[in-house]
Amino acid sequence: MRAAVLHEIGQDKLEVLDDVEAVGFGPGKVKIRIRATGLCHSDISAMNGVLPQPAPFIPGHEGAGEITDIGDGVTGLEQGDRVLMCWLPACGSCTACKRGQSQLCLAGFMNAGTPNFRRPGGDVFGFAGTGTFAEELVVDAGCAVPIPDDVPYDIAALIGCGVTTGLGAAINTAQVTAGASVAVIGCGGVGISTIQGARVRGAAQIIAVDPVESRREAALRFGATEAVAPDALGDAKQRITGGEGFDYVFEVVGRSATARTAYETTRRGGTLCIVGAGAMDDFLQLNMFELFFDEKRILPSMYGGGDVQHSYERAIALWRAGRIDLESLITHRVQLSEINEALNQMRTGEALRTCIEL
Repeated sequence: MRAAVLHEIGQDKLEVLDDVEAVGFGPGKVKIRIRATGLCHSDISAMNGVLPQPAPFIPGHEGAGEITDIGDGVTGLEQGDRVLMCWLPACGSCTACKRGQSQLCLAGFMNAGTPNFRRPGGDVFGFAGTGTFAEELVVDAGCAVPIPDDVPYDIAALIGCGVTTGLGAAINTAQVTAGASVAVIGCGGVGISTIQGARVRGAAQIIAVDPVESRREAALRFGATEAVAPDALGDAKQRITGGEGFDYVFEVVGRSATARTAYETTRRGGTLCIVGAGAMDDFLQLNMFELFFDEKRILPSMYGGGDVQHSYERAIALWRAGRIDLESLITHRVQLSEINEALNQMRTGEALRTCIEL
């Protein structure tokens, strides 16, 4: 089958090969034919080493398709089911799951260290235990979440990561209050979803911050009340909040420099929500006095900060009701053979989300 492979960490291009085999099928597993997958910035972060991932590997974790085979012991799923990919499945029995924080379950991370593809030259890993830049893959049954028939594969793929992450940051983690002022730093697919989540929660002012003009323009279409370049954020803070700072600031870039800016843009007693996935050697510096004196809440948000199954259902309900726009998040569509073009669209900020159709 065909798949896009990164041979070594640090390479900026993928090679589309047709000699890849999905392996590991057996009890508790399902085989999925991928129909659509989104390109998330986390895929690029894994390629360049910001996020840890063994190589060679197949990127992609935001996918949807249909089940073609089911292993022994799998219940609740059938051959032919339409499913989206959950790259962080909950085991249901660990302490994190039992206390209602299934997004912190580590069971899914264990899959990342087990190769689930093979080539004639040896084993190949799937990013985050998945690897949706492939026509077919084998995963634990918990990774396959059935979707209703009225949800297209491309929309379902987005719900599998970016939409759930952004909506959840505003709704689950920060719990934006009605009438609040909000700033979102970084307006790619996850940032735009955060903006939509803040709008759903009733925020009165939503300021989108991004260096790319096309993304700022898009943010206005998705519910931002104003969009500014990073160098204009200080002026917006002064003009809109009288210099006090915003009630909620979301950092959706994953860098200490923008997290520091986000902290300084948050009002005393306000909430800074860290959504972007950054590097382990990139440290955010805060002094002990400001932590005490400013009383700002710093809330990291992992995969939307809530039960992902419920978050999927909520996203579908909001989409059906016309409360959020998911179709317009997909600004580009490519075939797998054009994957490197899609990577360039993501790196330059040209694309909000690119859908790879398989």
